[in-house]
Amino acid sequence: MDLIARKQKPSSLQQYTRAAELAAAEVIGAYSTSFGWATKLVGKQIRVHIRNIYALVRVADEIVDGAADEALQGTQPGYTQHALDQLEAETYLAIESGFSTNLVVHAFAHTARLSGIKREIIEPFFTSMRMDIDNREYDQAGFDKYVYGSAEVVGLMCLEVYLMELDLTAHEKAEFVRGARALGAAFQKVNFLRDLAADFQKLGRSYFPGVNVASFNEEEKHRLVVDIQEDLKVSSSVLKKLPKSSRKAVAAAQMFFDELNRKIMATPAETLISERIRVSNGKKLVILIKAWIGVVP
Repeated sequence: MDLIARKQKPSSLQQYTRAAELAAAEVIGAYSTSFGWATKLVGKQIRVHIRNIYALVRVADEIVDGAADEALQGTQPGYTQHALDQLEAETYLAIESGFSTNLVVHAFAHTARLSGIKREIIEPFFTSMRMDIDNREYDQAGFDKYVYGSAEVVGLMCLEVYLMELDLTAHEKAEFVRGARALGAAFQKVNFLRDLAADFQKLGRSYFPGVNVASFNEEEKHRLVVDIQEDLKVSSSVLKKLPKSSRKAVAAAQMFFDELNRKIMATPAETLISERIRVSNGKKLVILIKAWIGVVP
């Protein structure tokens, strides 16, 4: 026997899973620099799982809004629906079996199996993506359903990762769920608000019930901003209770969207429907530093 113990060679499945996780990280890196920065604040043990979740979310989004539409250009009616259905079915099969030939799906399934992400919060996500294929306007019920599926459940998936090593009471878990849903809702509403014109002009969508881009005014903007502030207030009340491994990254996200919401509040309504509001890289860096040193909003 060797005097120096050799590292055990990873199994074929372990090696494949590692390759899948690297692929998921590449997907995230290609689409979101800010998200890449933020994930560096997450503890190393769970960082890979957050990337795995968001990589699947990104692929689904590209099916309904991005690369798939550009490639097809209307030449294959129904293909977008088929591709999304196929991705969803493959996701469930991978969670059940522990393997997928799709690297991003395999990475997500590995995280779901390890952290306990269930179909009950995956299915609403795909439902909301399916709504993007056909829906162009939403009533309040449709809007709430879409926000829950497209954003709140993504927060709940991440929450399963954040809390997977904790032994919580039902009340404690419910409090975290409330905060995660509120933060997810705030994220999505801020994105809708700053993309108001682009969503309508490019995609033909109007997400906010009763809001018409052509007649959008200060009163409507103020109402929407205040609603987002209330969501952020709820999420902030739970933030300090998160484990240290995830608290800094979530704090950075909270501060980023709060800053974006403040900028929207300070921007005239007529400007908001013609320009996309952004947070400068310098400000993003300040937010990341504040989160890194432990500032919790």
